[in-house]
Amino acid sequence: MKLSDVQNVDVGGVSTACIDRKQLVEIMVSSISEYRDGQRTNPVVIFDSNGHGISMANSDIEFNEALKQADIIHADGQSVVKMSTWVKGPNIPERSGTTDTIHDVATMQPNPMQHFLLGGKEEIVQSCASILSKKYDNFLIAGIHNGYFLNKNEEEVIELINKSGADVLWVGLGKPLEQKWVIENKDKLKVPVIITCGGCYNYVTGDYARAPMWMQNLGLEWLHRMLTEPRKLFWRYLTTNPHSIYCVLKHKYKSER
Repeated sequence: MKLSDVQNVDVGGVSTACIDRKQLVEIMVSSISEYRDGQRTNPVVIFDSNGHGISMANSDIEFNEALKQADIIHADGQSVVKMSTWVKGPNIPERSGTTDTIHDVATMQPNPMQHFLLGGKEEIVQSCASILSKKYDNFLIAGIHNGYFLNKNEEEVIELINKSGADVLWVGLGKPLEQKWVIENKDKLKVPVIITCGGCYNYVTGDYARAPMWMQNLGLEWLHRMLTEPRKLFWRYLTTNPHSIYCVLKHKYKSER
C-alpha cells in the first residue's frame, strides 16, 4: 500500500487512516523507496491518534494545527477503532499501536532499515536501540539522541539526524511536544519517514508494562496504564476519555446536519 491509497475517516475531528498494522508498515516502506528514488523530496510525517490525542486536538489549537499537517494519522488506540464505527465513512480495521509498529517494521517486511531513535532518557533510548538491533537483524541503528536537548542545541540534533542516513526517524517526546517539534522542523530533516512514538522506548525496554492482550482487545490498555501509574495518569484519563467520546459525538452530529 502507498500513501495515495489511504482512505480516512473523521474520528473526533481527527482525520484518521483506515489501515491495519501491515498496511502502515507497507506505507513506510513505499515512502522510503519513493524518497530514495527521488520521487519525494520531503519526509512522510506519521502521527497517531488515541483518546488523549482526540481530547487534546479539540482543546489545543496549536496541536490541532500540527495534526492537520501530518501526511497520515493512524489509530494508536483501540478506542479510536471502535469510535470509527460510530461515524459516517469507512471503518478503521485494526489498531496500529506505535508500541507494535516499532516491532512490525522488522517482522512484517524483510528489508534492512536504518532507524534513528530520538527522545526519552539517555539510558532508556540506548537500551531500546540495543534491544531492537540485537532482536532483529534488519533493524539497524543509524543513531540515537535523548529527548532532553535545549533549543540552542536543536540544530546540532537535526544535523546529527541528517548525517545519520536514517530511513526512519522515531520521535518520542510525548504529546503535544513531539508533534509540534516535527512540524516545526520537518523541512530541515533529511529523512524519508518521521513517526512520533510517545513512550514507545520504555515499552521496548520493559520499563512500562504492556496490558494483557484481552485488555488491549477490549480497548482497556489505558486502564492498565492508569492502574500501573496512577499518580501520572489517573487525572489524564479521568478527564480525557469522557471528553474524547463527547468530541466524537459532537463532530458526528455536526457532519450530519
